[in-house]
Amino acid sequence: MRSILILIAAGFVVLCGGLIIETGLFQKGGPIGQKPCTLLAQTASSEQPSVADTQPSGGTQLQAPDVPTLSADHAEPKTIILGSTDPNSGFKFLLELTTKGAAIAKATFSEFDNRDYKNPQPLVILSPVNLPDGRQILSMANGPLVFSQQQSQLPLDKLHWQLLETEKAEDGSQAARFEAVVKVHDTNKPVIKLIKTYRLTTSSYMLDCDLVVENFSDSEQKLYFHLDGPGELGREDVSRDMRKAVAGFIDHRGQITSARLGLNAKKLYNSGGIDTAELTKPGASFLWVAAVNKYFAAILVPVPQQGKDYCDWVTEKRGTFYNPDVDKRADSGDETVGVSLKTAAVKLAPAGKTDSTVTYKFQLYLGPKDKSIFDKNELYRKLGFFQTIDFMPCFCCPANIINPLAFGILAIMKWMYGFIHNYGVVIIILVFLMRLAMHPITKKSQVSMSRMTKLAPMAEEIKKKYANNKTEMNKQLMTLYKEQGASPVMGMLPMLVQMPIWIALWSAVYTSIDLRGAAFLPFWITDLSAPDTLVRFSMITVPLLDWKIDSLNLLPILMGVAFYLQQKLMPQQAAANPQAAQQQKMMMIMMPLLFPLMLYKAPSGVNLYIMASTFAGVIEQYVIKKHIREKEEAEEKGLVATTSKTGGKTKKKKPKPFFRQF
Repeated sequence: MRSILILIAAGFVVLCGGLIIETGLFQKGGPIGQKPCTLLAQTASSEQPSVADTQPSGGTQLQAPDVPTLSADHAEPKTIILGSTDPNSGFKFLLELTTKGAAIAKATFSEFDNRDYKNPQPLVILSPVNLPDGRQILSMANGPLVFSQQQSQLPLDKLHWQLLETEKAEDGSQAARFEAVVKVHDTNKPVIKLIKTYRLTTSSYMLDCDLVVENFSDSEQKLYFHLDGPGELGREDVSRDMRKAVAGFIDHRGQITSARLGLNAKKLYNSGGIDTAELTKPGASFLWVAAVNKYFAAILVPVPQQGKDYCDWVTEKRGTFYNPDVDKRADSGDETVGVSLKTAAVKLAPAGKTDSTVTYKFQLYLGPKDKSIFDKNELYRKLGFFQTIDFMPCFCCPANIINPLAFGILAIMKWMYGFIHNYGVVIIILVFLMRLAMHPITKKSQVSMSRMTKLAPMAEEIKKKYANNKTEMNKQLMTLYKEQGASPVMGMLPMLVQMPIWIALWSAVYTSIDLRGAAFLPFWITDLSAPDTLVRFSMITVPLLDWKIDSLNLLPILMGVAFYLQQKLMPQQAAANPQAAQQQKMMMIMMPLLFPLMLYKAPSGVNLYIMASTFAGVIEQYVIKKHIREKEEAEEKGLVATTSKTGGKTKKKKPKPFFRQF
C-alpha cells in the first residue's frame, strides 16, 4: 500500500510538473520538426518561395523571376492609418497599412496595453516578421500570383501597390483601397488587375478585406495566389506562452474541430484527439486559420462564395515556424508561428465577358480569446472561434473532460466578478467552494488513510505470516481492512475525482483574458496574469539553473510554507524500514521546495489559486485530524463504530442484561 501511495504521489508531482513545463516557465522555445501535413503544414523560413527582394522606388518594375514576360510597376511607398488607439473613438484597434504587398504593417489595440509597469503603451497585436535574409513577412500580404498556363509567377508581396483612395463612411467605418496591374513586359498591355480593399468598422474586432481579380487580356487566364495570413503575435508571458498556428474545420460528422502547430510541439496535433485523416474525409470543410498567443488571436476567415455554406476555394493552409536569429536551439525568444493560404486555381474568361472577374472575401478577427465574446456573436459562435482557446488536458484527463469543466469555471468566475469586482477574491472564494464541495470525499479518504496507518503493524504481521502464500495474504489483508472499516481505494479516490477539477481550474485561471492586467492588491499583486512582484532589482542569473530573476516574488515563498504545513498534517503511514522512513523524509522536504521553485515566475493568479488551495487544504486537514482524534478518544472511552461499513458513526456499547451478568 505504501508503494502504491508513493507511486500515486510521484505521478501527481510529475503531472503537475508537466503542466507547469507546458506553460513554458523553464524555456523560451524549442525546435520544431520539419514534417509537412496536408491540413496545416510546417516549413522552415528557408522553405518560403525564394524571390530577390530589390529595394523599389517609384516607377521601377517588378518582373516575374522565372518567365520575364509579366511585370508590374512599383507605386510610391506609403503608409495609411485606419482606426485609432483611443478607446473613446469606438475602434477596437488601429491598423497601419502599407503599399508593399497591400498588407498590414502593424495592428495596435485600443483597449489593451503592453503591461509595461514603467511606461504602459497600447498593445501591438501584429507586427512584421523579420527574416535572416532581410525579408519581412507582412500580415495579409499577397504572395506569388501564379499563372498556370504561362508557368509564371509574380511576387506581389514585393510590389508597392497603388493607393487608390481612403474613405470614411457616415456610420464611422473607414476603408482603404489598393490596386496592382500585371501587364506584358514588352508591350505594357494590362493582363490582370487586382483591387484590394480593407474596411474597418467601429465596435468590432472583425476587419473585412476584399480582393477583386479582373482579366484584362483577350484570352482566358488560369491563376491562383498565395496570401500571408497573420503572423508575429507578440509574447504575452514572461516565458513562452502557447503561440500556435490553428486551423478550424467542420469534420465529416458536422463537429467543429481544429488542428494546431505550436512552438512547443514536435509535430502537428489536433484538439479532441481527432486524427488529421478525419478532416480529409468527404463532408469535412475548412473554416479558418489563425495565429494565437496566450490571450489573443488573429483569425483569418475566407468567406464562402455566394450560395455556399463553407469555403471551398482554399487548397492549402500552412503554419510556418520562424526563427529570425537562426539560433540552433530556437530558444532566444524571437521565434514565432505564422500562417498562410493558397487558393485554388480559377479560370477567368477574356475581358468583357461573364466570369472575367472573381472576388475573394476575407474577414480577420483581431481580439481577445474570450468565450463570452465568442458566444455573444452569432458568426463567431457558428465558426467555432472558441477552438482558439487552449487548456491543458493530459493522459488522465482528456480535452473532452477538461474543456467543459474549464469553460464552466470561467463562466462562474465571470459571474462572481459581477458583484465582487476583484478576480483575486473570486479565485480564493472559488477555491474554498471547491474544497467545501469535495470535503465529504476528502474526509472519508483521510479517515481511511488514518485507519490504514493504525493497521500497518497488523498488516506487516500478516505479510510475514503468509509471505509464501500471496493469495492467502491478500485475502487476510482484505479481511482485516473490511473488519476495521478501512479501504485502500478510498485513499486514492479523492485524488482521482479531484484531479480533473483542479486541472480545469488551473487551466481556467492560467488562460483567462479577464485576469490580464487585473489587480488583486494595489500595493502588491497588481496584475494577476504576471508574477507578483514585491521588490524589483537588477537582473541576476541563478547558477546552474540559468534562471534570470529581477524581482522578489512573495507568493511562491508563502506557497512553500503552505506545502510544508500540509505535509505535516497529512496522515503519515508508519515506516516499515529505515529506507521507507528516508523516502518519507525526502517527500517532506522536496514538496515544499519543488513547487515554489517551479512556480517562481508563474502568473500570480495561478500562484494565488495554488496557495489558496493549499492553505484551504491545511485548514481542512486540521479539521479532519481533529475529527479523527476525537473519534479515537471516543472509542477508547467505550464508543465503537456501529458497523464496519458506516466508517465513523458511533454509538455506546449497550450493557449486558442483568440476567447475563452472572
